[in-house]
Amino acid sequence: MSPSSSPSVSSHVIDVAIIGAGPVGLFAAFECGMLKLSSLLIDALGEVGGQCSALYPEKPIYDIPAHPAIEAGALIANLERQIAPFDVPRLLGRRVETLAGQSGNFTLTTDRGETIQARAVIIAAGAGAFGPNRPPLEGLASYEASGAVQYYVRRREDFRGKRVVIAGGGDSAVDWALALRGIAASLQVVHRRPKFRAAPETASQLDAAAAAGEVEMVIPYQLHALHGEGGVLRTVEVADLDGKTRHLAADVLLPFFGLSMDLGPIAGWGLDLARSHIAVTPASCETSTQGIFAIGDIATYPGKLKLILQGFSEGAMAAHAIHPIVHPDVALHFEYSTSKGVP
Repeated sequence: MSPSSSPSVSSHVIDVAIIGAGPVGLFAAFECGMLKLSSLLIDALGEVGGQCSALYPEKPIYDIPAHPAIEAGALIANLERQIAPFDVPRLLGRRVETLAGQSGNFTLTTDRGETIQARAVIIAAGAGAFGPNRPPLEGLASYEASGAVQYYVRRREDFRGKRVVIAGGGDSAVDWALALRGIAASLQVVHRRPKFRAAPETASQLDAAAAAGEVEMVIPYQLHALHGEGGVLRTVEVADLDGKTRHLAADVLLPFFGLSMDLGPIAGWGLDLARSHIAVTPASCETSTQGIFAIGDIATYPGKLKLILQGFSEGAMAAHAIHPIVHPDVALHFEYSTSKGVP
């Protein structure tokens, strides 16, 4: 079976069902493979990679070990190559609707009617079903339909020669303001206060870009209205706290106000939750239900960092904790990959 194709049968028997095929889910499949545990990836999106593929494939990531910088899409491609020896099947464009059973014998069903029998489950669903937090602006839908308002940047070249207004104060707003320099005809960043909630290094780079005239900082202002016709954006109106307004010439507005998180059916699986996240035991990433594990952004515990590299570590811990569930009579002798190689 090709790992890039979805199985045509409606029933699957597997050691580990991995819900979520983002970077953390992909690495969990690798760790399972290294322990000779069969796994299957399930994801609601039509492609692997999660947010890295769907939202920002060209965005550079700087905190992956041994990669001073790597684009998100390239990271996913490398993870795909890493799990290729294990021929991991995947069910894409599917949402897991139900999860029942107990450790060693779980049954999952998807919204397309497939049934999966698994000895253990890893939930690596990232932000769950995610979508952008939209600004409350009149006529927003028509500008979204025309592409004048976008919430994700898939290709930087799509913005070449355009007048771009970016709104927001987090990492996405700062990162894309820096990434679109020299591509957009003009760049203006709208934020309600001088301080940004971004990594200090990139925030400093944005200050330097503003000092060099590469980016105009529109502070302290907030989005107020959009002006244009037929979905064609002409200006973005912004207002300060005193009600004073400005009109910014624009072809495209990029509002970066974060993602709304919806656990969907996961919320009804009886797992202990904490603020829309799944509580886990730090040493194993096991949830309140034995045999079900959660890793990556969806998992929470004291000291948790929402970093891909921490999700990678959690995937390894979960796989090792699952081994005795699948092979209760086989002692696991840990070996380094340098001496063990790939099974």
